[in-house]
Amino acid sequence: MLNRVEAEIGGKTISIETGKIAKQATGSVVVSCGETVVLITAVCGESKPEAGFLPLTIEYQEKLASVGRIPGNYFRREIGRPSDNEILTCRIIDRPMRPLFADGFCAETQVIATVLSADQEIQPDMLALTGASCALTLSDAPFNGPVAGARVGFVDGEYILNPTVSELKNSSMDIVVACTRKAVVMVEGKADELSEDEILSAIFYVFDQVQPLIDIQEELQKSAGKKKREVESVQIDEALQAKVREIAASGMENVFNTSDKLERQDVYRGLKAEVVEALDPEGERAREIGDLLSAYKKSYMRQKIADTELRIGGRKFDEIRDIACEAEYIPRAHGSALFTRGETQALVSTTLGSERDKQRVETLNGEEMRRFMLHYNFPPYCVGEARFLRGPSRRDIGHGTLATRGLEAVLPSEEDFPYSIRVVSEILESNGSSSMATVCGGSMAMMDAGVPLKRPVSGIAMGLIKEGEKVMILSDILGDEDHLGDMDFKVVGTCDGITALQMDIKIDGVSRDIMGTALTQAKDGRLHILSEMEKGISEARDGVVDHAPKYFVHKINPDKIRDIIGPGGKIIKELSAEFDAKIEVDDTGLVKMFALNGTLAEALVEKVKAITAEAEVGAVYKGVVKTIKDFGAFVEILPGTDGLVHISELDHKRVAKVTDILKEGDEIEVKVLDVDNRGRIRLSRKALLEK
Repeated sequence: MLNRVEAEIGGKTISIETGKIAKQATGSVVVSCGETVVLITAVCGESKPEAGFLPLTIEYQEKLASVGRIPGNYFRREIGRPSDNEILTCRIIDRPMRPLFADGFCAETQVIATVLSADQEIQPDMLALTGASCALTLSDAPFNGPVAGARVGFVDGEYILNPTVSELKNSSMDIVVACTRKAVVMVEGKADELSEDEILSAIFYVFDQVQPLIDIQEELQKSAGKKKREVESVQIDEALQAKVREIAASGMENVFNTSDKLERQDVYRGLKAEVVEALDPEGERAREIGDLLSAYKKSYMRQKIADTELRIGGRKFDEIRDIACEAEYIPRAHGSALFTRGETQALVSTTLGSERDKQRVETLNGEEMRRFMLHYNFPPYCVGEARFLRGPSRRDIGHGTLATRGLEAVLPSEEDFPYSIRVVSEILESNGSSSMATVCGGSMAMMDAGVPLKRPVSGIAMGLIKEGEKVMILSDILGDEDHLGDMDFKVVGTCDGITALQMDIKIDGVSRDIMGTALTQAKDGRLHILSEMEKGISEARDGVVDHAPKYFVHKINPDKIRDIIGPGGKIIKELSAEFDAKIEVDDTGLVKMFALNGTLAEALVEKVKAITAEAEVGAVYKGVVKTIKDFGAFVEILPGTDGLVHISELDHKRVAKVTDILKEGDEIEVKVLDVDNRGRIRLSRKALLEK
């Protein structure tokens, strides 16, 4: 039976219906707004408690048929690998949903969101997020939702909920927020150096506005929802748990006080072996003991931080790890930087390219050309592991996109700096916040490459531990602190404001005051990191390095475009081959020249100037006699440009025959007397001779 509910938020009506299509899925809904329609299905398999975790998979698919287009690839179909945007949307859906499943639920669960129709103004990703929550809410999965999501923009000092694609072009903010009935659970987006107060107000503006979407999901669940599965609570052997804690207590203190990550891991492994040997020499309950020890480690460290107000290794809550910065680390890169913060290290390079090096991306809104690219790589050795090298993971793409958003806000305009820019971050060591190290290293590497950034950018990862009524906000968190904490909050920005942020909350929620305090503490940390980065490089270098490609722009008379193109493109092809360059000419006469080094670039510019130069009245040129006539001589003063020296302008004395003075092939200096409205040039040799 068809069930349909709807709510109006941000001046737009969002409807959710179920019971008409995809009825064999455990839960399925169609979410619509305008002419944008998304089908979301949820399927839950048999429970497998032995797995010990929730095997949840989130998929998001953009079908080009939804906008009436045929894919542009060779196969003319959506290929298997999802696009970056599809991966990022999957992550946005996954992060708020995953923590809301009941503990102990281990059934394989898959959510698939498919864009059926897209009107290219209302974006489908937020409909997919809300629809994923609704499909799970209607299913028999023990999902403690619902969740609602929305995007917020900021135009002329006003917040706009779910702005259209057109409205986003004028927005200084593009932030996605996911909320439950009680709290904000996920934030991700970018901003144009906005203040902490403006960002905080935007987040809670969304929280207030999306509550009707929670209402209609609960309404739909009452009429069409399935009975939830019962999940057996995990039975804990309390006697064994007590013995684990008793044996491990003194050793856990040593784990907590060990600063070095690898050494701390070794100490913990030794403690685990000791506990297992003491309680289960035969190894029959080794896994159970390991799980109890892991849980004890988490509770011990949280309580230790609360009691001592010191973190792992003895740091204070707002203390940043030691930072070392070095620019120009890779000799032949156009720009590079080595950024180290504690045990996290990123080697970042910048490569400059031409307009043809832009990335072509096929989206629902058509083909996009992206001038700035940032690629984040997380090789196994950075965490001391040995595993197969694969393509970029969803995590790699997510971290790289966060860094991209943080740096895009300070890029110079294409008119001021016409290069395409590729930044590559290789994580050499990782112990928390490698994406933020990428931001810092990326800012330094671009300045080292001569990219005139508006301002340097840094990033910091914040954490939160809430024990009872005590709230502890941690700056620059370690990997272990991320694992045992209640919030992961990454903030990117300049000295003037925030450019990107990403937040995931693992508990029921945090208040506006706590989140505001976290943003303020993040700002202090961000400014400290910027001051450390200045020791490596404080501003963009003046010009690009000698071995970097050189970009020159020269404006010519549009009437001269044919001279530089030549018949069938002959001239421009010859120039490209001679100078190993890329040359582009637009209809306005703007010539963009991109050569591999400065010497070739300067020579190419001079050649283009010579080909397209126009004769100036009063100017003196050294030309070559091309043709002799009875009435004078035609002299080529510029490539492809001839002028006439009349016989009367050859000498002060009377000249009987032109050949008495000149012959074809002679080089002579002439002065331009006049250029008529038909472009005919009158030259004089006589004007340069003494009487």
